[in-house]
Amino acid sequence: MVERVLEGLKPEKVFYFFEEVTKIPRGSGNEKQVSNYLFNLAKNNGWDVIQDDSLNIIIKKPATKGYENAPTVMLQGHMDMVCEKNEGVVHDFEKDPIKLRIIDGYIYGTDTTLGADNGIAVAMCLAILSSDDLEHPALEVLITTDEEKGMTGAEKVDGNIFKSKYLLNLDSEEEGVFTSGCAGGGEVLFKIPVKFQEESKTAYKLSVKGLLGGHSGTDADKERGNANKILGRILYDLFDYVELVSINGGSKSNAIPREAHAIISIENIDQVKNKIETWNEILKNEYVFTDSSVTVLLEDIKKQAIPMEKQLFNKIITAVNLTPNGVLSRSTAINLVISSNNLGVITTDEQFVTLHNHPRSSVRTLFTHDFAPSMKQLGEFLSIECEVGGFYPGWEYAKQSQIRDICIKTFNEMYGKEPKVEAIHAGLECGLLMEKIPGLDAISMGPDTYDVHSPNEHVSIKSTENIYNLLLSILKSIK
Repeated sequence: MVERVLEGLKPEKVFYFFEEVTKIPRGSGNEKQVSNYLFNLAKNNGWDVIQDDSLNIIIKKPATKGYENAPTVMLQGHMDMVCEKNEGVVHDFEKDPIKLRIIDGYIYGTDTTLGADNGIAVAMCLAILSSDDLEHPALEVLITTDEEKGMTGAEKVDGNIFKSKYLLNLDSEEEGVFTSGCAGGGEVLFKIPVKFQEESKTAYKLSVKGLLGGHSGTDADKERGNANKILGRILYDLFDYVELVSINGGSKSNAIPREAHAIISIENIDQVKNKIETWNEILKNEYVFTDSSVTVLLEDIKKQAIPMEKQLFNKIITAVNLTPNGVLSRSTAINLVISSNNLGVITTDEQFVTLHNHPRSSVRTLFTHDFAPSMKQLGEFLSIECEVGGFYPGWEYAKQSQIRDICIKTFNEMYGKEPKVEAIHAGLECGLLMEKIPGLDAISMGPDTYDVHSPNEHVSIKSTENIYNLLLSILKSIK
């Protein structure tokens, strides 16, 4: 019998299903296996289930006695997760289960992301569906694909399937906070054709490591270091002493990159070493409060490599250094980031160096009529290709919301205090679903979850129990 790491935790059904989901690889774009698991689970239990062409799962459950005339409620989360691991860790996200650990009341992975974002939502939905002793209205459970990469699952779902009046999204990360608005976002790519010299030279690896990383939306205002941007600064300073072979950094456009490296050849090794010592001092001082473990390393990799043309090297680091990153604008009325950008990934292959940007904005025109055009202008100035797309809408805070009022009232009755209600600088699927389902009234909630999109991601066991009980009370109060 296989030992269950989460056995005995309460609520038992939630943690049972969460552990089951963590066994299944489910990075964005690799959801077929977990989608099939959900579909087969529903079929085997006799639930009314649909698996659409995008592998979204829709499961419907009738109202319990006394709730036949209550408005239908959608419970919603996403099945995919961000796949991040610490450098040097052997873990295949397309095959291996997440190795769970419990530390001081929190669940972690082992040097990898945990996937509580948003596996906890999936688990809560399954726990409710599998329980016959609850009181609730008719339920429509929607578990989407590809939320983390581009929200294409929610974008492609057929709104005509649903009858829901209320949407309870379970993709928020702070107990005691109801989310009632969020930013939209998109993708901006720079693609720079590579050209190499003819002569091979001794190669070295220049690395930036030790950064905390995090969620490019909710952590945008924490002033954490971006490894790609830091590497760009260093390469500019070393420009006269080195040549560039390749540059790579980050792994997900919506995660702040923790590590980046360049393969370089060096003309004056002593001068470069002195500069790297200086950069370690500079960065330790700049990031003393946010990324105190940041380190710049130079390694002789004992190989020969062919550098790029010097003019191309200059073009690449210019694009890296002139791309805006971090918070771009804030609200003057409330403590909220309005727009930001994350230079999340840089890759080098035989044809291109590609810069992957993930901008966000709660004001659509700041993306469509400000950031995107300025990036196109930068591309034109550098004579490099700029691709803009993948836009998903934000979710505007509603002046009146019945489901928000119900949630606030229920929370107050349970805890004897008022919850926070806020908008966030991160992407939720609510805006897309509200466009597809006329009149849908939405709110988002979730347990305390920390360091999402990073290998230090962890979720509170007690907070998960609290949020699940709150969710059941909210459903019970909707008549």
